[in-house]
Amino acid sequence: MTLTKETMPQLARTSHQHWPVQNDHCFQRIVLDTVCGGTWYDHIARPAYKHLTKDQALRAVALCDRIIAGETDLTRLNIQSFAWRGKLRKGSD
Repeated sequence: MTLTKETMPQLARTSHQHWPVQNDHCFQRIVLDTVCGGTWYDHIARPAYKHLTKDQALRAVALCDRIIAGETDLTRLNIQSFAWRGKLRKGSD
């Protein structure tokens, strides 16, 4: 929660301004969708933070760490998240 609600939004406003999102709920959507391999709420009950398995939580933290380190492309993950949701805008891919 700290990574997606505080750390990543702060980085997006400062040193990581090239990221495609800045809001905490966007980071949460991208990370949870990636961990679930699809729209997260089709796989996890709401609220997600109360229903993640230990493995899912560990994978979410590791993914956040890789995004922050620049080892994982947040733009690509964001596009994939929108694709799973059927919200991919024409010309986004």
